[in-house]
Amino acid sequence: MSINPDSGTPIYLQIADWIEDGILTGHFEEDEKVYSQYQLAEQYRINPATAAKGLSVLAEQGILYKKRGLGMFVSPNARKIIFSRRRNGVLQEKIRDAVTEARLLGLSKEELVAMLRDEMEEEK
Repeated sequence: MSINPDSGTPIYLQIADWIEDGILTGHFEEDEKVYSQYQLAEQYRINPATAAKGLSVLAEQGILYKKRGLGMFVSPNARKIIFSRRRNGVLQEKIRDAVTEARLLGLSKEELVAMLRDEMEEEK
């Protein structure tokens, strides 16, 4: 992953998203230790406090948990929490935006569904 300082998304949230992506793809397994704030800071050349904030966000959501003196680990329900939040939040918002745009362009429901189907098939 690369950090985009010019993005509208704060760096600490980019770190959190990257870890979430790693959990969803299986890079980080349940009860596995994730990178420390210092490892993240060194890897991405950011302030350790920024990296710590990204980890804290995930801990507050129950995605990570802290083992005192050992670091942060992936919670047993992390995948479910991320999936639910992204499906009901992020993805739902993108779908609303796509529907709004389709309406502005005068596309029918069938045309929008066909576009989604085509896009999903391209990803395979």
